[in-house]
Amino acid sequence: MDSPFTFTCKSFDSLALNELYELLALRQKVFVVEQNCPYQDCDNNDQHSFHLLGQDEDGNIIGYTRILPKGISYSEYCSIGRIATHPAYRNQNLGNLLIQESIKHCQKLFGGACSIKISAQAHLESFYSRHGFVATGDAYLEDGIPHLSMILK
Repeated sequence: MDSPFTFTCKSFDSLALNELYELLALRQKVFVVEQNCPYQDCDNNDQHSFHLLGQDEDGNIIGYTRILPKGISYSEYCSIGRIATHPAYRNQNLGNLLIQESIKHCQKLFGGACSIKISAQAHLESFYSRHGFVATGDAYLEDGIPHLSMILK
């Protein structure tokens, strides 16, 4: 079965202004408004990252991840972060597709030997485990939300 979603991975400099606006709006909708978590979203890492845009049939950005090279978030790992799906598109397999596409792009961009580390919200541990991520260490608070470090080797 074909997916109704398309995925494009872009460097920061190749994002169109409207794409940047849409992805920032989605991140705010999910992380700041929906999760009621005021935090500094623009952290100067976007410029050094790749941006995976999940789009619906009309080209609207409805899913997103930020793919970071080794040395940005973690000295020894590349990383996937700011994983967000639009609330109207949940339970349509978009989250699974976003993670699968993000892993593929990490391997393509940084080589298959690059281990991937994420800071996962603790309640999503089983979701990320299904994609091969393994929790390491104890849970910790990030912006007031319990998180776990998880690694995919």
